[in-house]
Amino acid sequence: MNRLLWAVIFSLVMIWSAIEPKDTFTWFLEVLPAMIGAAILLATLKSYPLTPLAYQLILLHCIILMVGGHYTYAEVPLFDTLGDWFGWERNNYDKVGHLAQGFIPAMLAREIFIRNQVVSGRGWLFFLCVCFSLAFSAFYELIEWWVAAATGESAEAFLGTQGYQWDTQSDMMWAMLGAMLSQLTLAKLHDRQLTEVIHPN
Repeated sequence: MNRLLWAVIFSLVMIWSAIEPKDTFTWFLEVLPAMIGAAILLATLKSYPLTPLAYQLILLHCIILMVGGHYTYAEVPLFDTLGDWFGWERNNYDKVGHLAQGFIPAMLAREIFIRNQVVSGRGWLFFLCVCFSLAFSAFYELIEWWVAAATGESAEAFLGTQGYQWDTQSDMMWAMLGAMLSQLTLAKLHDRQLTEVIHPN
């Protein structure tokens, strides 16, 4: 993806997300990781350029965060409609977010591990990328806990448990599945793009 196009899409979705969000505090908490990620990408654009696939996945993750920030994860309209169709008892957009929280970090970890020769052997690479995603997911759950403890009821929309007792465990399961799915479906494409980045013509 063209870098200018990436920036335009990111900026437009961010502006839309910031216009009259459901809850301003929740919006800030949800989109902050996207802002930090964009800043890191800008800072490393020349020193450590990523594969096109990595940039596309990061943009997708940012969009998921910004949509969730605008509506709150418990009130995304499309998933309210899907809930009516399929008889869900809750809005499941947060599960899309946690699937992405495994799917995309696993590919970023894979890129860094391969480029820096952190691990040898495809089996260990797969396993450690899943472990990284689970650790990332667990750390995010800790952040949600710390924010909730510090701010009280104002963080309820950020937690997004919707009364589900096993929400934290379910979130981590979706992240694990995402980490496995991304590697199973995108590894070959990622390998081809890594070859072009590591050994450019």
